[in-house]
Amino acid sequence: MRNPAQLKITTPSDREIVMTRDFNAPRQLVFDCWTKPELVRRWLLGPAGWSMPVCRIDLRVGGAYRFEWRHVLNGYEMAMSGIYREIRPPSRLVCTESFDEKWYTGDALDTMVFAEQGGTTTLAQTILYESRHARDMALSSEMEKGVTANFDRLADLLGSGAMTTGA
Repeated sequence: MRNPAQLKITTPSDREIVMTRDFNAPRQLVFDCWTKPELVRRWLLGPAGWSMPVCRIDLRVGGAYRFEWRHVLNGYEMAMSGIYREIRPPSRLVCTESFDEKWYTGDALDTMVFAEQGGTTTLAQTILYESRHARDMALSSEMEKGVTANFDRLADLLGSGAMTTGA
C-alpha cells in the first residue's frame, strides 16, 4: 500500500497548502481515523521513531483536541492543539491548529474533506496559514516527510482490517 507518490501537495494561493491522498477504504473509516483517539495514536506519528503518549479529542463544535508526541530515542517532545469549528461526519472536519513550539508564525486552519467513490476515499486537507511567510515556513520544514509517513501508516492501518482498538 505504500506509495509516497500518492500524496499530492499543491499551493493554490499564497496562504494555503492542499494535501490530497486516496485511501482504499470507506470514508466513514477514514473519518474515524481522524476523530477517534485510539485510532489517531496508531498512525499520526510522523517519521519513524515517534510515539503519541497524549491524544485527547473532544469531538464537538467548540471542543478541543491535544496531541503530544515524544521521540523514542532522544526524548524530544512536540505538541499541538486546536478547536473544532465544523464537524460533518463523515464528510468534513474543520479545526484550528497551533503548535506549542512554533515552527511557523501564527496559527492555521485545517479543513479536511472526505469524498468517497467506489470504495475509495479521497482526503483533501487544506491548511490555511496567517501569511505567505507562515505557509512557506511550513513548506520548508519536515512537513512533507512527516505527512507522507503519516498517510502511508494510515493507508496501512485501513488496509490491515485492524480497525478495532484492540487490534
